[in-house]
Amino acid sequence: MTVRIRDFRDEDADDLYRITQAAIQRIGAQAYDAEQTAAWAAGHMNVQRFRERAASGAVILVAVCKDDRPRAYTLLEPDGHLDQLYTHPGWTGQGLALRLLAAAEDLAKKWQIRLLYTEASELAHPVFLRAGYELKHRRDFTIEGPSGPVPIYNYAMEKHVG
Repeated sequence: MTVRIRDFRDEDADDLYRITQAAIQRIGAQAYDAEQTAAWAAGHMNVQRFRERAASGAVILVAVCKDDRPRAYTLLEPDGHLDQLYTHPGWTGQGLALRLLAAAEDLAKKWQIRLLYTEASELAHPVFLRAGYELKHRRDFTIEGPSGPVPIYNYAMEKHVG
């Protein structure tokens, strides 16, 4: 399987939305309950959001195969925050997330960012650990769900680069 990492294009927005929803609902459901995954997915319901984030200075790196269709992506903000890392459920275990994290690290070094940081889900945090991120602490908080506030958690993680 030949995979390459490229920058986001406007026409990727629909695919990235589908990847996000599939990952949350199918992969996220392995660690979070139905109410938590519904609330999490509801926070990612806007296709236009990808274009807006790219226009605001964030870089979205996309893992694609021969057909140039996105299979996974990450979003790196100019301050070193990795806001999202999602892989389509049919493509997990292929090393795409690690390749994206390496590409984000290369970009951070180019931008002279010394610290990458993220809030990783229960299922994503092992990938970040394999990529050399340090687990700082578990974050317990609430997000707004269809029926009101829903308790959920993730992990604050960081990696010194450059």
